[in-house]
Amino acid sequence: MRFNILFIAVLLCLLYLTLAQGSYEDCCLKYINTIKPHMKNRVVSYRKQQLDGGCNIQAIIFTMKHGRMLCVDPREQWVQDLMQRVDKRVAGSVMRKKNSRV
Repeated sequence: MRFNILFIAVLLCLLYLTLAQGSYEDCCLKYINTIKPHMKNRVVSYRKQQLDGGCNIQAIIFTMKHGRMLCVDPREQWVQDLMQRVDKRVAGSVMRKKNSRV
């Protein structure tokens, strides 16, 4: 009887630890200052990181062609320019796809 109670207690502790580890978010912890001009052409998308949960800085996370991610300061002018360029590129590719279906 004691073994069963001990076994269940250990099992519950392990389950709790497993769930606690899954609660961490994928957050940027610091910014990079600049990226090289040829790297800017490899950006395919971006997402915004807000101040919530475990994320303690606002950031823009650029995703490159091969999946690499870069965290940058959203207040920087070059970051805002690159975000607009990515938005235009994505909007242009959507329009091309719509026109090719007609």
